[in-house]
Amino acid sequence: MSLPDTGRITTERQGRILVITFDRPAKYNGFTPEMGDQLVDAFTLLEHDPELWIGVVRAEGKHFTAGLDLPRWAPRMASGEPMWPLDRIDPFGLREPRRTKPLLMAVKGITYTLGIELMLAADVVVAADDCRFSQLEVKRGILATGGATIRMAERAGMGNALLYLLTGDEFDAATALRLGFVQKVVPAGSEFDEAMAIARRIEAVAPLATREVIRSVRLADEAGPDAAVAQFEARQKFLAGSDDFTEGVQSFVERRPARFQGR
Repeated sequence: MSLPDTGRITTERQGRILVITFDRPAKYNGFTPEMGDQLVDAFTLLEHDPELWIGVVRAEGKHFTAGLDLPRWAPRMASGEPMWPLDRIDPFGLREPRRTKPLLMAVKGITYTLGIELMLAADVVVAADDCRFSQLEVKRGILATGGATIRMAERAGMGNALLYLLTGDEFDAATALRLGFVQKVVPAGSEFDEAMAIARRIEAVAPLATREVIRSVRLADEAGPDAAVAQFEARQKFLAGSDDFTEGVQSFVERRPARFQGR
């Protein structure tokens, strides 16, 4: 079956991991509204399917994404409609409902605008050493509304963020690592394998605990450390009442790998 002109987002289950793939390589995975809607569907599937514990986002072809296909998005943008349906998971994590399960991204080649904002909303990002990043909305007369103006400054400081937000200049993988936008840089072609290796390690630990980790880190970031500390005892009590906690203790006693079930 031929690839539609609108591109597509595909999903594949690998154990407890959902692999989400951008598939419009002839257009550098430029995002169409159809791809946007399918991405939201994929994130919502990850969030609500109890058999899925982790997501990994990747792309076909040499590039992660050239960003929004602006001519196709212009009518929706001009109308003031939300970019994503309000009852579905927001891939940018800027509003409810938000993802609570671990998400990794494997980025490569051209990773512009939307690509940067998606990766800044992820938990762990593995970048190929051939990455070319640019938050170039100012060159198109629009505002980055997927979180870049917030998260780039949080990670790198206001001056470092504004250097790239105000100019739209490109920066490389080494710079992205230095500024905290990505967590690992690997040789081009190995980024997905590395992301999957990390995902497999996360798959082996307790999924309820990983969700609580994300919840606590996010709360501390958004409401301050005291807000997260205030919930430590209650959240630990919740985890201590789970079957996974019982299994974790038993595996420790028996000196064997734990077999968590997510309940």
